Amino acid sequence: MDVKIEETTVVYPSTPPFTDDHVLSLSHLDTDINLHVTFRYLRVYVNDPKNRPVERHDPFQVVMSSLSSALVHYYHYTGSLVRREDERLELHCHAGSGVPVTHAVVDRSLSGINYLDDYRDVNFLEKLVPDPKGEDALTRPLVLQVTRFECGGWILGAAIHHSLCDGLGATLFFNTMAELARGAGQVKFEPVWDRSSLLEPRNPPRVEFPFHEFLSLDKNSLPYIEPDKPAVRECFKVKDEWLDRLKGFLHEQSGSNYTTFEALGAFIWRARVKASKIPSEEKVKFAYATNIRRIIIPKLPFGYWGNGCVPMYVQFLAQELVNQPLSKTADSIKKSKFNTTDEYVRSFIDFQELHYHEGITAGIYID
Repeated sequence: MDVKIEETTVVYPSTPPFTDDHVLSLSHLDTDINLHVTFRYLRVYVNDPKNRPVERHDPFQVVMSSLSSALVHYYHYTGSLVRREDERLELHCHAGSGVPVTHAVVDRSLSGINYLDDYRDVNFLEKLVPDPKGEDALTRPLVLQVTRFECGGWILGAAIHHSLCDGLGATLFFNTMAELARGAGQVKFEPVWDRSSLLEPRNPPRVEFPFHEFLSLDKNSLPYIEPDKPAVRECFKVKDEWLDRLKGFLHEQSGSNYTTFEALGAFIWRARVKASKIPSEEKVKFAYATNIRRIIIPKLPFGYWGNGCVPMYVQFLAQELVNQPLSKTADSIKKSKFNTTDEYVRSFIDFQELHYHEGITAGIYID
């Protein structure tokens, strides 16, 4: 099964959002070194044969039109990310810039690949999403691909530089595109930039939490990752009944209820440590990102679409993690969520300000 590229078109804002070139600052959460990457994902749209008027529309044209309208408000996606002398990124916005959109086709129906549900052909999936490399990822922080299938259904592939937004921020943008595609005369929520002012470090910065204990990676732990061996990507479908059994088992152990994240996170963490044969006295950490949009004071405005998460941690000795009841690990993950406070977030931002050049390792590994 092949993906045929038809053309790549640069889409510009339907109305020029500005005339003078300018530079925008990012927040300390945006410029976290761990976010100097591109995240990529797919959205599958099934053609509904009952909806004949919509079926006649070319999805490539619909996407280009709605994107052009959305870029009037989110023109930042047309900019280029540039490294300053201090290695932090900033956004350079140039009048007349746009976003590249690739048009592709597949001579097969979506139903033939089960609408990508539990589909494991990674090579085929890679062809459905743009993959900018190196400097291209900075100069083109947003790249889209529309792939139409024989049945009329289509897939929207997106590559977005993480320094511009997280998943929630990207969702605000794509929701705006969807609203405009459905004929909305105006956007529901105007995007809010104000990155550096809303999430700026305090003056003077102060750190009230022991981040040094968590935000550094012991280089001696790297051999457990076996860097000489190529990474292998595998997809595992976790069935609902398996999750229900796991949660039921944890409930029997502790009498508490756990979310999928807490239960599955505890299970995978323990399995990872056991399989790696990490020494018993080694400290192992479970790192995850937690949303701070409604936690900080004042709360971030709803239209804020920058990165809005900070790292949170749970830590044990390897032998503790492996030998203790799994419910205790799940319980520790559950309780850690309540450690996120306004002071925690502000301290993390201040820590970024003070120690950025040391190379903060938040969120890279689950050790």
